[in-house]
Amino acid sequence: RPNEIWYYDEERKCWTRRYESGQSREFRLALERAPKPFKYLINRKECSLSIKFSSCTAAHQVAKQLIDGRGIDPREVTVSFRFSDTALQTDPVITPFKVKSCDNEDPTNVILKEPYKLYLRQQKVVNKMLSIENSDVPFEEIEMIEHPLPGSTGLGMTSQAKRVVKLRGGVIADAIGAGKTVISIALILTGLAKARSSRVMPRSSSASLVVMPPGLLRQWKGEIEKFSPKDLKVLIIYDFEKLKKYSAKDIVNADVVLMPIDILESRQYLENLMKFAKLEKMKPYPKLPTRSGQKELNGARGVWIPSTSADPYGGANNSSNQANRNEAAYYTYIYQEAIGKIRGELKDSINAQRKGVPIEFFEWERIFVDEVHESLCTTKAEIDEAKEKDKDNFFKEKNRRAGRELLGICIKDPQKRPLVCRGAVFGLTGTPLLDSSSRVIELANLIGNTYVIGLTGHWRKLEKESSRDIFLENYLEPKQGREVRRAIFDKSQGYLDVACCRNTNEEQMAGIKLNTIKRIINMTEGEKVLYLESQKGIPKDKQSLYTTAEEFEEGTIAPFLKQNAKLKSRGDMLVEICKEILKRDKTSKIVVFTDGSCFAGQAACSFLQADEDIGGCTFLNQNDSNEEKNEKISWYQTADVTEKDRQRPRVLVLHFEHCAGLNLQAECNNVILFSPLYTGIGGTSSDPVADISTELQAIGRVYRAGQKEKIVNVYKIQVNGPNGEEAFDGKIMRRNDSDDLHKMATNAAD
Repeated sequence: RPNEIWYYDEERKCWTRRYESGQSREFRLALERAPKPFKYLINRKECSLSIKFSSCTAAHQVAKQLIDGRGIDPREVTVSFRFSDTALQTDPVITPFKVKSCDNEDPTNVILKEPYKLYLRQQKVVNKMLSIENSDVPFEEIEMIEHPLPGSTGLGMTSQAKRVVKLRGGVIADAIGAGKTVISIALILTGLAKARSSRVMPRSSSASLVVMPPGLLRQWKGEIEKFSPKDLKVLIIYDFEKLKKYSAKDIVNADVVLMPIDILESRQYLENLMKFAKLEKMKPYPKLPTRSGQKELNGARGVWIPSTSADPYGGANNSSNQANRNEAAYYTYIYQEAIGKIRGELKDSINAQRKGVPIEFFEWERIFVDEVHESLCTTKAEIDEAKEKDKDNFFKEKNRRAGRELLGICIKDPQKRPLVCRGAVFGLTGTPLLDSSSRVIELANLIGNTYVIGLTGHWRKLEKESSRDIFLENYLEPKQGREVRRAIFDKSQGYLDVACCRNTNEEQMAGIKLNTIKRIINMTEGEKVLYLESQKGIPKDKQSLYTTAEEFEEGTIAPFLKQNAKLKSRGDMLVEICKEILKRDKTSKIVVFTDGSCFAGQAACSFLQADEDIGGCTFLNQNDSNEEKNEKISWYQTADVTEKDRQRPRVLVLHFEHCAGLNLQAECNNVILFSPLYTGIGGTSSDPVADISTELQAIGRVYRAGQKEKIVNVYKIQVNGPNGEEAFDGKIMRRNDSDDLHKMATNAAD
């Protein structure tokens, strides 16, 4: 395939790629001349047609899908073939994916600081994950290609490539509050002696690296101090400024390094990396892309007249989408180039005393990715949110682009990924969100580079490809028949069975009741007018209180969601609930969750700050550093000790994006959902499973093990029409309360 060359376009002030169109044409012609699985021989004298199957060609095609770019030995792969009749194949029966418990595992106890002990179920999770880290869990990677006979015979040959590997990672998907953090600490303690013996200056660290949403950094350190009986050296890298204070020796000698998953958000971080790699000549350095890639059309109606080899779809695709892909591709190119330099030819120039060494330089003992589902789930709604990022208070954790770049999800070879380790990669999540095979496939790829099946066709690579390569991929990509689709589902479930576990925590939640309280308020006639006027994506004669999200054209619903969030009646109900709680106990601490994408957090704050009796609220501002955000959150995690503590606002307003992983149960037992969560952009863009998962995460910040009160109150505000008509809130609330969707969000098998 012709190489791409990056150059800086002075006119457009951006980096773009260049390739010789003639070479691209020759490449495509070479593909057409390549051997085909079937060869046809016509004997005119005998009036016969012979069809021969080339097993070598089929073997190369299917094996390439499995091993290409992954840095593995082709001799590990075996290939088999089977003649098949597609007419006899049946469609796979697709059921929701399930994650099993560890009930059948043996326990492995780890001594914690007194008086704490691991529950039996937690000991079983430790045992399962240790088996994975010790390379005791086999998994069969496969790839399949169906080679149909041309014509309408319905016959073909199916080739399959297999490779048996040992898992290099696992997923702890225990229920919210079941102790995923303490299990991780137990794994660190178990391998502590081995990790410390692996220290080699200046690169091989004894530390377990934990990457997480930035709001969890201080909380993780507190949990380690709480449970570890040994004096562990823990470093927190809040941001680039904090990294500059640590030397390579500090990091190599650490036992645990905690860092935010969005550290690449800092432009200074990339500049520092480029400086270490001696690539200053590649200025101007790119900013981290704020948008995710999107799938494009791969067909057209009517007569297709190609424009050029650089634009094979004749302008049918969105040029701005391609600009986004170029932006993402160049960032990855620069990022990977710098990482290769500091790990390769320049590694000897980095000594133990040097400070600010990029995280990507080091080799870790193991890696934990907390809230791993956050980096796997990208919807059109999140793309739309990213567009709003610079307009107001868009919370940067939500821009998962940084996390995916840091984790190297699109990089096939694990040794070339930004974060590398000697041991295993563990993912932590209370809401796995494994509602599609694509998410399972990507999860397996991230957690230890396990290949399930069909990974080469996964659309993540389209986040960076050129129009030419999108065309070529569509041309080369093997088509998936029913047999392959069945194998994809079966192998995805098979991976979850051996690599993941999910346990509940009934014994810890005994005696704690979840009390859901729906508070309904009617909007005024004046608010109704504004409500209807904000329905910009709907013809005026069809605007009504009963309008659903699906009736909006995609991309037009944002003004409506913003207006719905800032209805004064909603704010009045929020204030009323807070006063009611504080009247019962003026020392109560209240958590309000809002949808940041429609600026509901700012609306909630304005209502609370306008009421003198409430005493304002605490809100995480965009300009707050990660350390400042962690401090604000800590006010609602610990008891008031000083008079200053007692004078702080009683209400913490968070975006739903903030909720992942926070422990607020020690001081809070009242949660308010300011509005039911909908993160789509209209039309069919919504992802109800993701929305429900997020709401469950929010409630789980308080309704979890360690809750001191016997009752956790969850208030849900629903705004109806002036005469009590069910409006948008009611429809979304009913959707988000669906039992079936709740099961899909948690993937619990038991």
